[in-house]
Amino acid sequence: MLYETCEHAIVQCHLCAHQCKIHPDKFGLCGVRQNKAGRLLTLVYAEAIAAHVDPLKKKPLYHFLPSTKSYSIATIGCNFKCGFCQNWQISQLSKRNRKGDGIPDVPPEEIIEQALRHKTKSVSYTYTEPTIFFEYAYDCAKIAKREDFTMFS
Repeated sequence: MLYETCEHAIVQCHLCAHQCKIHPDKFGLCGVRQNKAGRLLTLVYAEAIAAHVDPLKKKPLYHFLPSTKSYSIATIGCNFKCGFCQNWQISQLSKRNRKGDGIPDVPPEEIIEQALRHKTKSVSYTYTEPTIFFEYAYDCAKIAKREDFTMFS
């Protein structure tokens, strides 16, 4: 769904505008997607590095669920390299050189359970550019929809 295999086991990622062409055993620009034998793998699924309850007014939304809180999550990695990023400590981490960043084994069900436990009205994919953990966010969103949550990034 998110990539195609090209000649010589190179994969082209279609997740973001960079459209990375990734050679076997190499990583995309985001640092969290790797070509393994002609298959593009995400290395951050269910590895939240940040999970916090934030006031919704911190998000770039106007008059949306005013005075509520949102359960905010992120993984490491980002497809941007912004010099002004306030979250660079997590967004610029990469699986290229690191193992074990993030809290392993935080499945989507746990994210929604935490959001419910904290009585938030929404779940936000934030702190990094959330397309890089698309599968994780997508699975969280499917569960949240069943729970009548609002999801946004």
